[in-house]
Amino acid sequence: MAVTLHKGDIPAGLDFGNAVAIDTETQGLSLIRDKLCLVQLSSGDGNAHIVQMDRESYDCPNLKALLSDDGVEKIFHFARFDVAILSRDLGVVMTPVFCTKIASGLVRTYTDRHGLKDLCKELLSVDLSKQQQSSDWASDELTKAQLDYAASDVLYLHQLRNILTARLIREDRLDIARNCFDFLQTRCALDLLGWEGVDIFSHKMRRPD
Repeated sequence: MAVTLHKGDIPAGLDFGNAVAIDTETQGLSLIRDKLCLVQLSSGDGNAHIVQMDRESYDCPNLKALLSDDGVEKIFHFARFDVAILSRDLGVVMTPVFCTKIASGLVRTYTDRHGLKDLCKELLSVDLSKQQQSSDWASDELTKAQLDYAASDVLYLHQLRNILTARLIREDRLDIARNCFDFLQTRCALDLLGWEGVDIFSHKMRRPD
């Protein structure tokens, strides 16, 4: 595995093929308070590219071009958060999208464990370490442990997408999954506008306790 760190943007001409695995690291999970710190990318070849963002300008034309390319599928785990953060800070609209968490929820109905660690353990026999999950991602100098952790979040997404797509087809749920993926941009827009904790499809539209 090779992990390459880029400051501010990816190099021009860096090719991820027709599908790129993407994850983000922020200082927290608030769409209002916390800034985008890292963007992790992989073409599924066992290597990862990590972009350490300039949090003052987010001037990254090459990364934005990749994320906005309709000819490249963007694979996420829990795309709802990543798409919202990338839309907010980079101003990009991303299609098409595949979310392994949504796909898992549609086909692994025998469990309520749909985290990336759970998926990798069951479907790939890979035991991911989450030791660096709570970490200072805004640090100017990232440790090797941080970089390895960040990379691990994208290295297996292509394999998971392939396995979960086969199960979606088997259960005749691929179309509903695609509809969910297509709705993500709207769901994220609602989150950013303040409806994150409100189900607008509910009759009473109550906030959760």
